[in-house]
Amino acid sequence: MLVHSRPARRAVHVLFLVLFLPVFALPLLVIVAASFASSWSGTLPSGATLTHYQDIAHGEALHALLTSVLTALAASLAALTAGTWAALAAEKLGRRTRRLLDALFLLPVAVPSVVVGLSLLVAFSRPPFLLNGTPQIVILAHTVLVTAFAYQSVTAALTRLDPAYEQSAAGLGARPAYVLWRVKLPLLLPSLTAAAGLCFALSMGELSATMMLYPPDWLPLPVQIFAATDRGALFAGAALAVTLMAATLLVLLGVSRIRTKASYR
Repeated sequence: MLVHSRPARRAVHVLFLVLFLPVFALPLLVIVAASFASSWSGTLPSGATLTHYQDIAHGEALHALLTSVLTALAASLAALTAGTWAALAAEKLGRRTRRLLDALFLLPVAVPSVVVGLSLLVAFSRPPFLLNGTPQIVILAHTVLVTAFAYQSVTAALTRLDPAYEQSAAGLGARPAYVLWRVKLPLLLPSLTAAAGLCFALSMGELSATMMLYPPDWLPLPVQIFAATDRGALFAGAALAVTLMAATLLVLLGVSRIRTKASYR
């Protein structure tokens, strides 16, 4: 820490807690409390109940959660593949071409996600690329929105990668494909897992583009949360939100364990 004196460090810690708790922690704690509440007549929710979670266990929420997980997994895998491929290819490009490629991948992030959803809706509404009303267009939208994060993560990792490993393997007679699969990608594995976790988390929470594209038989959980809160079922929506957070954190925990093992290796 840049602050060396003990009173100054305490002041920094207190300032951090004062800023962190109201802005980040407290809203999440209120959502968790609301998910177990049956009424909200005072400052905080009250009336403890498990009804909302029982409704989730016996309702359509589990199917919506599975839909969100499958969408996020497919989008993360596609984004990681495309982003890694593009980052590796960008190493061989000139500075101007690389900047153009960077802008291309960052464009979906620079514009509102609802614009991305509308563009895909228009682009794939006619044969031979008719995807409207299918789960594939939702997965495609999520892939477009999160690929930039995978691309940037792998690009940053490549700039920090020591070229001596690659040069040593090539000097020993290894072919480029062998160097890529057995030397370069293993060294990039911690960054790849981090990018996959980020893409998964962003896809799990995506709503704007999904609202424009999802078919009736492919309903992700964020859409169901919006529908529940829109009709006034705030406590049920809070329980759905906690379920979404728990599922996302569980997957991210598994990804972090893979990343830790990859970094140790």
